Amino acid sequence: MATEKRFIDRLKTYLLFAGPTTFVFFTVIILPFLFGVYLTFTNWDGIAKTYTFVRFSNYATVVRDRMFWNSFLLTVKYVFYTVLIVNALGFVLAYALTGDTVRGQNLLRTGFFVPNLIGGIILGLVWRFVFSNVLVFIGRSLKIGPLSYSWLANPDKAFWTLVIVSVWQYSGYMMIIFIAGLTHIPSELIEAATIDGAGGFHRLRTIILPLMVPSFIVTVFLTIQRGFMVYDVNLALTQGGPFKSTELISMFVYEKAFLAQQYGVGQSQAFFLFLLVAAISLTQVYFTKKLEVEA
Repeated sequence: MATEKRFIDRLKTYLLFAGPTTFVFFTVIILPFLFGVYLTFTNWDGIAKTYTFVRFSNYATVVRDRMFWNSFLLTVKYVFYTVLIVNALGFVLAYALTGDTVRGQNLLRTGFFVPNLIGGIILGLVWRFVFSNVLVFIGRSLKIGPLSYSWLANPDKAFWTLVIVSVWQYSGYMMIIFIAGLTHIPSELIEAATIDGAGGFHRLRTIILPLMVPSFIVTVFLTIQRGFMVYDVNLALTQGGPFKSTELISMFVYEKAFLAQQYGVGQSQAFFLFLLVAAISLTQVYFTKKLEVEA
């Protein structure tokens, strides 16, 4: 009887404080997700009031769609470079701004973090102007060959504009996470290593980097997730061009569902992408967790 009373009291407390949030989460996230999975088994076009069940036909279409896999592989390439560069640059910035050698650290941290606060559409439009006008003007004025034309018009260079903008946007955010990790490293370990004659590079390799693994787990997870889900910057900066050379997977799925009015197929692609990203992210967390060490 006492156990049942305690359970009821806990349930009342939960419903009082977390009930509204749980209700919103269930109705805004869980139900739409389940309904989306349900639609993957239909031929709904996103407009009609009626539709029919096609079972696994949409998934078979996804597997056979060469354009889908081309877009997915392009996204994997984009994710690889952004994850690598964003985390490397974010760690370098954090390491440089946690010592005592750089003045105005708070101002610099704020400056590097600000790009993350800018909306993706605005960010893409600003950088579109930079690549199409500012850099072209500088390149032609100073006779710098690679900058004398817009990279956005070149299928080989347009991809790198997406990487550059993403690195500029996310590096400051990852820097903040790395700073939090660096400030929690016990100073006694660094001081003991210094007394023992360990140089800066040796301390970085043997003490700091191993203790920063939890931070890298978070930053790599976030950059992978954001890399696969990017849409707004892709839309505003390159619009998937030229000749669909920069059409990342989120844009491809959106166009399939809403522009081509194949909502069932598009929803199947989105769910298939969700499973792939979840598998990649969980694998990354599982293996990087094994690298953790205790101070």
